[in-house]
Amino acid sequence: ALVPHVLEFDPVRLEQQGLFLAQEAVQLAQFQQFELALSRAQLASQLAPDSPQVWLLLGRLYLQLDDSDRALSAVLKARTLDPEDPAAMFDLGTVYFQRQEYEQAVESIQAGLEISSSVPGALFDLGNAYFLLNRYDDAIAEYEKAIDLDSNFWPAVNNIGLVLYEQGDVDGALQHWQDAVDITEEQEAEPILAVAVALYA
Repeated sequence: ALVPHVLEFDPVRLEQQGLFLAQEAVQLAQFQQFELALSRAQLASQLAPDSPQVWLLLGRLYLQLDDSDRALSAVLKARTLDPEDPAAMFDLGTVYFQRQEYEQAVESIQAGLEISSSVPGALFDLGNAYFLLNRYDDAIAEYEKAIDLDSNFWPAVNNIGLVLYEQGDVDGALQHWQDAVDITEEQEAEPILAVAVALYA
């Protein structure tokens, strides 16, 4: 009798291959090759379905490609696999922010900051969510926390100027925008443009 040959799958080897594909996806994403990165990350999530990092990567790529529904699904999967990972909570906040669900963004980012409070980028994102909820004092407080952690974090300095401008404090806004220009040594267009617009007005 002839018995058909059946391939034996090695789950450990498959997972290693999945993680290797995920590394390739990261490298491709660094070169803005998001479509190629996505295809590798999708396969990686099938080969290493228990890796929260692979699901986070997949969520970030979907977000880059403006597919917030799939991004949300992937990041929620990552959070299910590792409920204590602050990166998953921060990414979830980013997804909610892009979906303009600012209250959920605030909740997710705050949950991540309860575990890891020294992340300037997360504090900045929280400030942005507060800003779009018109909670200006809370926004400024979060931006200032980010600056306390990284004095060269010019986007937070810049956005304090934005909040102050919205509140009618043009002089305070100009000072913060000029400070942001000084930090970046005139390498970033945003604070320079803000200074120009305020001076013109």
